[in-house]
Amino acid sequence: MSTADIKKSADQKMQKSIEAFRNDLAKIRTGRAHTGLLDHIQVDYYGSNVPISQVANLTLIDSRTIGVQPWEKKMVQAVEKAIRESDLGLNPATNGDVIRVPMPALTEERRRELVKVVKTEAEDAKVSVRNLRRDANEQLKKLVKDKEVSEDDERRAQDDVQKLTDKFVAEIDKLVQTKEGEIMTV
Repeated sequence: MSTADIKKSADQKMQKSIEAFRNDLAKIRTGRAHTGLLDHIQVDYYGSNVPISQVANLTLIDSRTIGVQPWEKKMVQAVEKAIRESDLGLNPATNGDVIRVPMPALTEERRRELVKVVKTEAEDAKVSVRNLRRDANEQLKKLVKDKEVSEDDERRAQDDVQKLTDKFVAEIDKLVQTKEGEIMTV
């Protein structure tokens, strides 16, 4: 393994950490309804848990209401129960074979709590990126120990890994700032 391989691997893994962070941010609601909020909800479908999108059609009825239309009539109750029991604090209402999921308005206090959640998620993402930096640096030290690269090459590679880390941490901070703006906008 060369220093270029280690840097490329670290870059790819850090990119995946950012993607995971983006997915986590998408689950945090901003007051507007979007179908992505329900993506992680699992529904009991004939004895196995499947994502809600595999048993129902998700649509936006208006800016504050998500419409969920199960493909099978007998799934209406199971889908409604799964949404109600999720960690989102939503209260769905069934209207025939369509489930309406209204998004409650966010209070100022709730917005501040959501900002704290976003910052906690961001810190977790930063820790993940820093752990990847540490792993890459350990691999570089191993290359020097095995006399596969010189100490100068190792130092240059460590500087490049640090620049990568700084770039991804800055990207996390930018995502947090954007999400915080979305949450605090009334």
